Amino acid sequence: MNQDWKKLLEQGLAGTGLNQQSVVSNGKGLFDKLMSSGVGGGLLGGVIGGMLAGKGGRKLTGNVVKLGGAAAVGALAYSAWNRYRQQQAGGTVPPLSAGPSLPPPDSGFLPPPGDAVAGAAVGLAIVRAMIAAAKADGHIDNAERERIFGQISQLGLGAEEKAFLFDEIAKPLDIDAIVALGISPQVSIDVYTASLLAIEVDSPAEKAYLQMLAARLGLEQGLVDEIHAAVSRA
Repeated sequence: MNQDWKKLLEQGLAGTGLNQQSVVSNGKGLFDKLMSSGVGGGLLGGVIGGMLAGKGGRKLTGNVVKLGGAAAVGALAYSAWNRYRQQQAGGTVPPLSAGPSLPPPDSGFLPPPGDAVAGAAVGLAIVRAMIAAAKADGHIDNAERERIFGQISQLGLGAEEKAFLFDEIAKPLDIDAIVALGISPQVSIDVYTASLLAIEVDSPAEKAYLQMLAARLGLEQGLVDEIHAAVSRA
């Protein structure tokens, strides 16, 4: 078992009340369960944006939608990183119009195929990052919270998964916990990409949160720019 993925899963589960065995036995974990629910009619933006009503989650289209689940995040993150790497090396930069594709299995942007622990780890990290970003403007009031909880109750999740989402949404924003999920440069890019996907960046608070997150994750500005370009194109 890859110790980095195990560490990420342990960090993702810390303080959530989720049972590791039950999460891992789900295969790809909570994130793909949420993706399969189809809430809001979109992919990432539909689920998280639908849950956090009024938070403006993005609606993805084209090839990204076809990839589905955590693969969509990994593909966008890898696409941005690959373009940035080629720019730094003075090589041929892949055009944005080419769209994202699945990163190589050993790239670190996605868990190894068939590794349930890694899949659950990435799924939890992405969910936590997206929910944190959606809280960045600090405007989840009681009415929104009740609407969110009502939507979660309709997702067909188990008691543990529901409790995790309720707790994650209710607790104060903790950027330190999100930064700690970045156990590698690739996962850090995944975390930032997922955070950006969760919101339309239209408030000073959201912009400040993303700037601080990028800095704390150690992402260079050129790479951040590529992530924003990849997400906007998607």
